[in-house]
Amino acid sequence: MSNASVLVSEFVLHCAIEKDKMTFTIIALALIYLVTLFGNLMVIIVVIINPHLHNPMFFYIGTLAVIDMVNSTNVIPRMLAVLLFNATAVPYGPCLLQFSMVYYLSLAEGFLLSVMACDRYLAVVYPLRYPSIATNKMVWLSILLMNIYAIAILTPYLVFATELSFCRTNVLPYCFCDFVTMIHISCTEDPRHLTLLSSTTIVTGFGGLAVCILSYSRIIVAALRISSADGKRKAFSTMFTHLLVVFLFYMPLIISYMLPGFGVQLSAEAYNVLVIIAIMVPPMMNPIIYSFRNKEIKSSICRLCTGKRTNPVSQ
Repeated sequence: MSNASVLVSEFVLHCAIEKDKMTFTIIALALIYLVTLFGNLMVIIVVIINPHLHNPMFFYIGTLAVIDMVNSTNVIPRMLAVLLFNATAVPYGPCLLQFSMVYYLSLAEGFLLSVMACDRYLAVVYPLRYPSIATNKMVWLSILLMNIYAIAILTPYLVFATELSFCRTNVLPYCFCDFVTMIHISCTEDPRHLTLLSSTTIVTGFGGLAVCILSYSRIIVAALRISSADGKRKAFSTMFTHLLVVFLFYMPLIISYMLPGFGVQLSAEAYNVLVIIAIMVPPMMNPIIYSFRNKEIKSSICRLCTGKRTNPVSQ
């Protein structure tokens, strides 16, 4: 039989972490999750309740916060359950759903980071034309396209995942469900599966990274024309931190998803580290990089925490 749902009803997650590192890993994961949840939730709340933040840039920041919060919630609680309670068995359907969410949210975030880079490019290089181009209608259209783009690329993965048969083992050597590890333990030998992985990674990964680098390069060129030394310092500081998040997101995913497609098998530990960095670190850092350094969001959070109301006259 070739139907994976008949051959296996559940997967077993084998989260290989040394015993002496177990306590540290659990504490680190819990802290990362709490910081990610708090930071992104604060951003979402202030963007919703403050009408002064209802503009394209903050809509993108709020959307990024939603993606990051959902992505972390999709992965970290399951990992903690595996490590704390040895809840390693995952039914076939929920496992498929988890890996689908990981891929969907990663694709959506990559698209959104590129759109945000283009948005900043338009704001800096064409400030007079920016209000007529970056309208709220354009923002919601780009968010709709982001979802269509992610679903379109994810669909072949779902089709291929249902074709996999697991006649040897159902143990995934990983801390959560993942398409690459499913392929490695399956009995189905079809080059289309890894070819799809490497080709989509090259197109979406390098394509998105190229858009971000090109946009920020043009912004840097514009920043060099600023006469004020303080203005240049702020511009370069912002660009550096944004590019740091972009590279932390893109590079681990490109390496971990592209190499298996070319027949290079990474060790379970190396693969775990790369994907975990890409999935967990950016969602924790994004509120700090994109939001808490912003005066409008920072003042809105302060008013929210202290209970002070916005003075419409001062705004």
